[in-house]
Amino acid sequence: MKLVCSKSNLLKGVNIVSKAVPSKTTMTILECILIDASANEIKLTANDMELGIETKIEGDIIQKGIIAVDAKVFAEIVRKLPDSNVSIESDSNYRISISCEKAHFHISGKSGEDFSYLPYIEKTDFISLSQFTLKEVIRQTIFSIADNDNNKLMTGELFEVHENELKVVSLDGHRISIRKIELKDAYTDKKVVVPGKSLQEISKILSGETEDEIRIFFTNNHIVFEFDTTTVVSRLIEGEYFKINQMLSTDYETKFVINKKELLNCIDRATLLVKEGDKKPIIFRITNENMEININSQLGSMKEDIDIEKEGKDILIGFNPKFLIDALRVIDDENVTVYMVNPKAPCYIRDEEQKYIYLILPVNFNSAVN
Repeated sequence: MKLVCSKSNLLKGVNIVSKAVPSKTTMTILECILIDASANEIKLTANDMELGIETKIEGDIIQKGIIAVDAKVFAEIVRKLPDSNVSIESDSNYRISISCEKAHFHISGKSGEDFSYLPYIEKTDFISLSQFTLKEVIRQTIFSIADNDNNKLMTGELFEVHENELKVVSLDGHRISIRKIELKDAYTDKKVVVPGKSLQEISKILSGETEDEIRIFFTNNHIVFEFDTTTVVSRLIEGEYFKINQMLSTDYETKFVINKKELLNCIDRATLLVKEGDKKPIIFRITNENMEININSQLGSMKEDIDIEKEGKDILIGFNPKFLIDALRVIDDENVTVYMVNPKAPCYIRDEEQKYIYLILPVNFNSAVN
């Protein structure tokens, strides 16, 4: 095999597929990137058996062929090459020569035939939306997936399509994040659970442009994301997702509207007195037209008043400040509306159309707050 391409094209392709190279594996072939120039295009592929990424790059194929190369070594070499054309050549013994201007590397490769190709997916069932929208939806929900495997379903996100709406849901046992997106067309109903890891990696390589489209294909076992010159295939998480509608309520005893930035900044200031790993709650004392925010820790205490527009009962309630910060940071509205029932029931942050819903469980605290 022999091919020539620009360093910038090669580096972009390597950076994209590297996100599917496993950090630890007993199968050394999975530590490789496949360079496939056996047809009339140059394709780079990586696959950790859960997530597979393939991307096409521009270049000239002088001699067709296919080779697998150690991803870590290859990526570092490409990254540090001069900004010029790169020549990659392999022989029958899987020795690879990489040349760029006066730099010449010789490394060992592996047979491309041993590489685990992406599974063949019949691309019939799909939805279409902008890359910007998908990137935003992931950003606005991914923070509330569980970070351990005690419950596999909690490490993924529900993607549910109903007619012309896509609903994305994540939860970790302490909070729920829901985003609803209106699609341009109506589609057949779909309901799958996508691994959070896959979505995080996809988000990193999406352009985030509103005019750039992405197609999402569904099968029983896989989900496929197609955009630009890249294809991402992820296994789905098996199992019946939680009955989210049964966890949600529209009842409330207390409702208030508050400036989002003011609330976020106030909570941010309060957390200056919380050591990492310390589970000190932030206390809201909500009365007419006013909310007092209070925190007490080993480092000290802090109080701050914020103006609110309130309906309903006064309430004293505590929260993990991180959960509030995570939700507020991804809401774009200037003002947010918060709904509460009592100090032991979930609090909801949601807009009128319920395009976003953030449910956060309160925490117990000593009610003797100064």
